[in-house]
Amino acid sequence: MSIQEEIRFRLSQELRPSKLEVVDFSEEHSGHAGNPENKAEGTHIKIVLISSAFLGKSKVEQHRMVYSILQPWIDAGLHAIVLETGESE
Repeated sequence: MSIQEEIRFRLSQELRPSKLEVVDFSEEHSGHAGNPENKAEGTHIKIVLISSAFLGKSKVEQHRMVYSILQPWIDAGLHAIVLETGESE
């Protein structure tokens, strides 16, 4: 399973989103400070996530929820996260 698939699976389990997109664009940043080892995956991720788990939560709270789920990947070298969240009913 790719890192992108692992992240998608974990977010699906934890937040039960009505919409979830996970795009790994690490390869586009190969060789710069956030990806000096030229990794093809797992350093730069874009996530669009809509979930009822976010009802009544501010954007900061929503993002903190996602970051806490992503912590294992952040510890492993996930350098940049483009995150769009929203609540669904």
